Amino acid sequence: MHPKYLDAKGLVALWREALLAQEVLRGATKGYQHHPQLLRFSATPNPCAALAGYLTAVHEESVQRGYNFDATKIGRGRGRGKISETRGQLQYEWLHLKRKLKRRDPKRLRAMAKIKTPTAHPLFRIKAGPVREWEKIR
Repeated sequence: MHPKYLDAKGLVALWREALLAQEVLRGATKGYQHHPQLLRFSATPNPCAALAGYLTAVHEESVQRGYNFDATKIGRGRGRGKISETRGQLQYEWLHLKRKLKRRDPKRLRAMAKIKTPTAHPLFRIKAGPVREWEKIR
């Protein structure tokens, strides 16, 4: 989903995790290699460029909020295409965020109460389909 929905804690965590994922895709670290969400990027023709595009949108959101995320940490290439993701996955991630916001930021959750389907991150093209098979559904 679009990073605009995340609370401060969630946006900072997303930035850090995506930077770590970037290091994994570059082969610069051994940890985190089997994280299922890396499959999204690994399945693209240029995983590092796709992740750089992902990070760019996260950085843009941080700038809008007045945060000081270091854009020089984003890889140089940018993917040109979009990554397909399922509507079921988008909805699953939306519900997951709402559960977190219930504890961390109830005011933000109330402000988003009328949103049934969130906007996707700009890198993704949403298509019909269920929650992804790699997701551990609770």
